[in-house]
Amino acid sequence: MGRVTERRKVLRIRDEHVSSRPDTLVAEEPLEIRLNGKPLAITMRTPGDDFALAAGFLVSEGVLGATEELQSIVYCAGAVQDGSNTYNVVDVRTAPGVVIPDITLERNVYTTSSCGLCGKASLDAVRTTTRFAIDDTPPVRIEPSLLASLPDRLREAQRVFDRTGGLHAAALFSEAGELLDIREDVGRHNAVDKLVGRALQNGGLPLSRAILLVSGRASFELAQKAVMAGIPVLAAVSAPSSLAVDLAAETGLTLVGFLRGPNMNVYAGEHRIALRAAAAQG
Repeated sequence: MGRVTERRKVLRIRDEHVSSRPDTLVAEEPLEIRLNGKPLAITMRTPGDDFALAAGFLVSEGVLGATEELQSIVYCAGAVQDGSNTYNVVDVRTAPGVVIPDITLERNVYTTSSCGLCGKASLDAVRTTTRFAIDDTPPVRIEPSLLASLPDRLREAQRVFDRTGGLHAAALFSEAGELLDIREDVGRHNAVDKLVGRALQNGGLPLSRAILLVSGRASFELAQKAVMAGIPVLAAVSAPSSLAVDLAAETGLTLVGFLRGPNMNVYAGEHRIALRAAAAQG
């Protein structure tokens, strides 16, 4: 297994004072995901929780939706010419009888934000492939003050970020604000896949009472992953994209952006935010 951090020599310049010292950096390595022995995708990730990452990726692709559909995940031996294992290739085996969708086409439609296809095609693909329509009955209701407290709690739980400053994080909270799980990765989409994959492995899908908080912005891809896991609330500390807002509005996802202290913007699904009557009227 690769290391989460690595050391590199760095030249430091501080007020014209020059020194040389080792610096701790977040590790980044490719992970090839194979499905039933066939190459499917390659993602750049921080090593760790690779099996959960692969499982979560397949949830977002509409391949997996229940623990019993997953037969096994293994590292592929002999991944390099000398026969040694790089721990950068995993093979996911589905249980007998699991129908595999035409994900080669589907991925080009709705997973890659730079695919060049129109927004409507992307929205339609998510709507037609998700197994878990957002159905929090009764609806999750969240006080703005609770949401405001979550970024600091996310930051406090980021262990690797403290050493490198170079990792994104994603966390799941209960509707009462309890931290359920947190994952870090060089890619925020990988961090979300690791969360969702662990939930799949533990029989926790759909995540119909959970709040997903991500560092950085809320892209269409992150909104897609929330919808595919049945998550009702996605909050981000930075801006959402226009297509993420469109997807949230179409699927009933509550989307919160610019979550910084007591300030936030609610772009969709405002019925889950427990506003006081006077504040809502103002």
